[in-house]
Amino acid sequence: MIILEEPYVSTFLQETLDRLRIPVLRNVAIDILHVSPQLNYLSSEDFIRQYKQFPEVPPLYSSSENALEWIAQHIPDNGLQEKIHLFKDKFQFRQLMHPLYPKFNFTKVPLVDLDGFDTTTFQFPIIVKPNIGFFSVGVYKVNTAADWKPIVSKIHQEMANMQDIFPKSVVNSAEFIIEDCIEGDEYAVDVYFDKDCQPVILNVMKHIFAHPEDTSYRLYITSKEIIESTHDLFHAILQEIGKTSGIQKFPMHIEFRMTSSQHDSGQQIGIIEANPMRFAGLCVTDLAYFAYGTNNYELFFNQEKPDWSTILQGKEGKIYAMIVGTIPRELKLEDIESVDYQAFCDKLSHVMECR
Repeated sequence: MIILEEPYVSTFLQETLDRLRIPVLRNVAIDILHVSPQLNYLSSEDFIRQYKQFPEVPPLYSSSENALEWIAQHIPDNGLQEKIHLFKDKFQFRQLMHPLYPKFNFTKVPLVDLDGFDTTTFQFPIIVKPNIGFFSVGVYKVNTAADWKPIVSKIHQEMANMQDIFPKSVVNSAEFIIEDCIEGDEYAVDVYFDKDCQPVILNVMKHIFAHPEDTSYRLYITSKEIIESTHDLFHAILQEIGKTSGIQKFPMHIEFRMTSSQHDSGQQIGIIEANPMRFAGLCVTDLAYFAYGTNNYELFFNQEKPDWSTILQGKEGKIYAMIVGTIPRELKLEDIESVDYQAFCDKLSHVMECR
C-alpha cells in the first residue's frame, strides 16, 4: 500500500505501482501532480478498510513525508504512529541511540529560547536544526560562538518563510535540537526492516558537499566500491536500531557520517538522522535502478532482498550520480518563464534521465 504526496512522483514509481497493482490512496495530490489515472486507486475509506483487513501489518510506503499527517489521522493505532514519531522526533531518536553513542551531546531548545542559549555547554562546531524537520530546512553548522546570533537570526527568518509550506508533522519550528557536529563523509542509506526487525539495505549513496558549511541536497553518488566498503558496517548499526525499536516492514532513509580510515577498527560512524516511511526523497531512491537495475519499491512491497554479490558484478570503476540543479535564491520563481533543461544536461556527460 502506498500514499503519494507532493512535491514529486516519478514516472518510474508510477509504472511500478501500475505493474504491481499496489493499492494507492486517492487524495488531492494525485490531481495536483497529474499522476497516472491507471493506478489501483482506493478511496480513503477503502484504503483504511483494506489496511485493517491484513492479518499482519502490511508494507506501507509514503513517497513524501507530507503523507505522515494523513497517516497520523487515519491509520489505526497499531503502534505505527509511535514508531514514526520515534524517528521523526530527532530528540527522541537521539535518546534511543544514546546507549550506542554515550558520549554524543545533544539538547532540545524552544525556538524562542535560541537567542539566549548558553553555547559554552558545547564544543564547537555544533549543529542546530528543527527537532522535527525535512530536507535541510533550518539546518545550520555553527563554527564559533561569534557565529551563533547571526545564524539564529537566519533561522528565525527561514522558519517564518517556511511555516505555510510544510505541515507541522514534517517541519515543526517550535523546538530545535542542538548537538555535536558529526565529522566525516556523509552517506545516505535506503533500507527497510522486515517482519523479524532485520534491516535490508537497498542502496548506499555518498552525499557530496560543495564546502564544509554546505548542508544542501544537490549531489549523491553510488558505486560498487561504496556499497562494498560500507554495507556491513551500516548493517550492524541498523540491526541494533531494529532490535531496539521493534520496527517491522518499515521503510527508512537514514543518514550516517563516517570518518575515513585505512582500518575498519579505526572508523567512527555517527547517525545524523532517520526518516521514517520512505526512502530517499523526491524519488531519488530511483538511482538504484539506473545504477544496478534494482527496484527499491518492488523489493520493499514484496519483502525481497537484493543479492549484492550478483548485482555488483561488472560494476567496477563505475559511479552513478543524482545531481539536483537549484534556482538561485535571489531569483523569484514567478519571474522565471522557462528552464532550459537541455542546456543543463549539456553540461554533464552520460545523462541517463533528466527530470
